[in-house]
Amino acid sequence: MKKIVLAGGCFWGVEEFLSRINGVISTEVGYANGRTENPTYEDICTKNTYFAEVCLVNYDENIISLKELLAKF
Repeated sequence: MKKIVLAGGCFWGVEEFLSRINGVISTEVGYANGRTENPTYEDICTKNTYFAEVCLVNYDENIISLKELLAKF
């Protein structure tokens, strides 16, 4: 199993899309690269915290390659 963290706008939509791809085993959303510790969703939406909404993707490289996954993304 391989892992990659992807960002692309609101993570709920990104997670839903990625979870439907054959070869994706699991997904988990969160925040990355901000300026505070333990931000809340409200902090992300209303304050200038510089976080990106991200999705951790666990995928089976025997079913889908990173190149194929990124092409779909």
